Amino acid sequence: MRTSADELRMVGNTALLRLPKTALLCSRQYPVSIERTTYLWAMEQRQLGYCVVSGFNSRMEQSVFRFLRQDVLQPIVYVLGRGIQPTVQFEYERDIQLGRLLFVSPFEPNVSTVTQETSDIRDLLLADLADRFFVPFVRPGGNLDRLLQSEAARNKPIVTLDLPENAALIRRGARIYQPPGLLAHSAAAQTNPS
Repeated sequence: MRTSADELRMVGNTALLRLPKTALLCSRQYPVSIERTTYLWAMEQRQLGYCVVSGFNSRMEQSVFRFLRQDVLQPIVYVLGRGIQPTVQFEYERDIQLGRLLFVSPFEPNVSTVTQETSDIRDLLLADLADRFFVPFVRPGGNLDRLLQSEAARNKPIVTLDLPENAALIRRGARIYQPPGLLAHSAAAQTNPS
């Protein structure tokens, strides 16, 4: 991690920063067809207890966040595009007390709204914190596409879904996600019903 922990504001279990972290990133507008496989990926993360880091900004990311929180042991690092507000400790008290959730922000609490600038800073921090990326869908030429080509994301493994829109990402070296074991059978049955 290039960003020093001293530069960040945090609420929750800071030990989660020492875990290997997979960043979940998805463009805001995405095809509904990615939802099932993205949930299979999230289920795999829960089963294996892998730490997920995200800004949980897009509708898909927010949905995965709610799903991951259902497991009391799931480690989650939530990177904010604004300062950490006092209500966070009350709203997520149980998750924080269980030691499975960490809120991280590079901003002071008086930064209370997300702007394009704070969002860009958050995304760079997120890329810095991540060891690898799961990107079910990326809009070519969008903010996420540019982030994945940035210095902060360079040389970190990227896994994506096999979609025409993700072709550029795959050409740049992203691997295609294949659910393991029974999850793979479930995904195959969904796409190839008998």
